[in-house]
Amino acid sequence: MFSSSEGEDSDGDIYLQPFTDIDLPTSKERFLPSDDSITVTAHRLATLGSSRKKKRTIHGFWNNVGLMLFSIFVLLLVDQCAWRIVRLPLAPFHLMRPFLISVVSVSCVGYICVPLFRMFKLRSIVRNRRHSSKRGTPTMGGLYFVPIGLLVAEAVLHFSSIEVSGAAAATLAFAAIGLLDDFMGIGYKKDGLPVWIRVLLEIAIGAWFSYWLWTTKISTPYNMKTVVPLPAPLGRVCLGKLYPVLTSFCLVSMANGVNFTDGLDGLAAGTAALAFIGMSIVVLPICSDLSIFGASMAGACVGFLFQNQYKASIFMGDTGSLALGGALAAMASCTGMFFPLFISSGIFVLEALSVIIQVFVFQAAKLFRRRGYMVFRMAPFHHHLELCGVKEPVIVGVAYLIASVLILCAAYVGLSSA
Repeated sequence: MFSSSEGEDSDGDIYLQPFTDIDLPTSKERFLPSDDSITVTAHRLATLGSSRKKKRTIHGFWNNVGLMLFSIFVLLLVDQCAWRIVRLPLAPFHLMRPFLISVVSVSCVGYICVPLFRMFKLRSIVRNRRHSSKRGTPTMGGLYFVPIGLLVAEAVLHFSSIEVSGAAAATLAFAAIGLLDDFMGIGYKKDGLPVWIRVLLEIAIGAWFSYWLWTTKISTPYNMKTVVPLPAPLGRVCLGKLYPVLTSFCLVSMANGVNFTDGLDGLAAGTAALAFIGMSIVVLPICSDLSIFGASMAGACVGFLFQNQYKASIFMGDTGSLALGGALAAMASCTGMFFPLFISSGIFVLEALSVIIQVFVFQAAKLFRRRGYMVFRMAPFHHHLELCGVKEPVIVGVAYLIASVLILCAAYVGLSSA
């Protein structure tokens, strides 16, 4: 990350603590010496800072409520119209059932795991001075909400779906890379795994998953492997031997895209939940089992938001962010729905592009002008918005709104091309 003002303190991170009632002057002491006037003024400033913090916390709560209501509405609507999409009878509440089970399970387990993570000192290392108030917050929340989402999906399907088993294996493999990265960052007080080692491991998992897709009989669009359905007039595009390359690229890029997005409370979890809902709708005509997988993972993300909304009690860490990206890419790779994934994951694409642009322009300017130039004040893009004065809950809320529109567009494109 490149920052031009990384040392500045955030207004939201520093605030005065209010005095107790004993320290406050009574109404009879209204006309007292100047020292008491200073005390009253200090108390009013302290109360103002506290009220601002409380207001922002409420904003985080309402972001979560709005996300839940929108998710429930969309899933109920899809369940009601599923027979028109699939043209086959599906179980009642096909998507809503795994979604709600995951929400309740993850939210309840979270209230147990957060104190345990504090007790074992699984604390995040925050180097951004604007987020100094978040130092000491537990991390590696992906250790509990990702497995729950996978178990709920497998349990609903009675462990009988080869597509879901493959997607779950890819998810756990990326979670293992994130776990190793988090563990090295916490245990050795470093930045975690070297970037080149992490990317090599991700490419290896992408290659393995591509080989598994190539050799396993799964539900594919039009019963043809290596086909990518696109909207008219493009229609079906057969990539042949390029399909494994696209699969590996999608897995690596999506995992890192979600990882870049995980920088504000609730941002990655909420946008990932919406992306999973969009992909659940898109893959429904091709593989209804994978739609259950997506709904279950969406519910796990929403349940995690009960502890991860502003101000967060726990972070998902690389364990969660890499796993979520791998799960989304696995859904697209099994069904060929890469274009709808690109649309529904627009927030992740934007965050990744901001980092690529920042690094490329900085290095190019340093090479030709012997002086670096930064397009953004800081990358990823959400940190640029922070430095421009936009508050954290506002950034997250706007991201939810944009992601909601994007998944509706992705659902329309995916269903029209399936």
